[in-house]
Formats: sequence, C-alpha cells, structure tokens
Amino acid sequence: MVKQSMEHFFETREEASVAAAAAIAERLAARLEAQPAASLVVSGGTTPDRCFDVLAEKPLDWRRTHIVLSDERWVPPDDEASNERLVRDALLKGSALPATLLPVFSMTTGIEARCDEIDQQIRVGPFPFACVLLGMGEDGHFASLFPDAKNLEQGLDVDGEQLCMPVTTDASPHPRVSLTLAALARSDAIVLLMFGDAKREVYEKAKGKGSKLPVAHLLKQKKAPIHVYWAP
Repeated sequence: MVKQSMEHFFETREEASVAAAAAIAERLAARLEAQPAASLVVSGGTTPDRCFDVLAEKPLDWRRTHIVLSDERWVPPDDEASNERLVRDALLKGSALPATLLPVFSMTTGIEARCDEIDQQIRVGPFPFACVLLGMGEDGHFASLFPDAKNLEQGLDVDGEQLCMPVTTDASPHPRVSLTLAALARSDAIVLLMFGDAKREVYEKAKGKGSKLPVAHLLKQKKAPIHVYWAP
C-alpha cells in the first residue's frame, strides 16, 4: 500500500524549491532510463517559479521529456493568464528548452472536445507520468478542481475513466481545463509544493478525518505517493 504522504518542511522557500526540483528530476531520470520517453505534469502560478529555474538546469535528456499542464485557463497561449505561457517562460529554457509541451487551448475546437482530445493524447504519450508537480489554493483546490465546480465529484473520482475535463468556477473569469485525480494519481510520485502559514493550515485541515476539501482526496488516495514540500 502506498504511504499517504511524506512531509518535507523547510525554513526557506529556496530550500523547498531546490529539494522539490531534485525529487522531480530523480523520477524523470528513472523513467528516461527505463523507457524511450517520460512525462512530467506541472502546475502554473508563481509558487513553482524557483523550482522551475532549478529543474530547467538539471542534466536530463529533455528531448525525450514531455510536459503536460495540470490545468489551464481557456485562453490563447500568448494571454497573460495562460499557464502555457508561464511554463514556456519559466521552465522551457536552458537545458530544458528541447522538452515538448502539450498545448491546451485551441482556436478551432470547443473546450469539451479539446478535453476529449487531451485525454487521448495523454494515453498515447508516455503514461503513466514520471512525476506530477502541484500547488494548492487556500480554498483547498489543486489543479483546477475547485470546491464550487459542478463536476467536482467526477474530477475527484480516483478510479474514474476521464483524464481531462472542463471546469467552471467563480474563482476564475475564464473557463478552465483540468486533469482529473484519476489522471494525476497515475504517476510515480506527486510533489505538492506550497508556501505560507495559511496554506499550511489548510493542508493540516485536509489531513483531518472527514475533510471535504478537494485536496483531502489527493492526500488520501493510495495510488501515488505524495511528497509535500512546504516553507513559510
């Protein structure tokens, strides 16, 4: 049985970011040694910026590495709100420049149809994932699995068939695309990187019995080990 979670608490965000990058690189390297290619799931936001800086310089065979977004706003990749734009700028540089990123937004396909396409593209790519890097919001969401999403139950079904789905939430002016827990849990490891006392408090609540927070489902699933990296 997979251990629920392993906690790595640090005094500084620099230490947490460097340690998280090392853990991700280790899992990517193992997959790349064992098979022709490997996939890494990454989140957007500002939290992983330093982790991306460190990871981008790891001496991995990035040409055989596929990058998948955990979630994305339904906006063009040149939009300031785009996670694809952020990841291209923050991660796909230096040694990591040759990595292949799976785009989300499409000018010619609707969001639901694009989710179906991404579902199939994930399945034919290097899958299961070598590693998943996630953040967490103060409302307990991860990826774009927000508490108010009407299809949240579907997204949190770790045994579900769907890997990617559209999400609407009051927390965002844009429709979103998100990987489901069923997809994220099919990974050699999940790295949950978060900063600040407020998020630490949410995390501690999510570990409690009967928590309804979305991240509680991530922590309690038994398919992938979770490594939590936190700093004030």
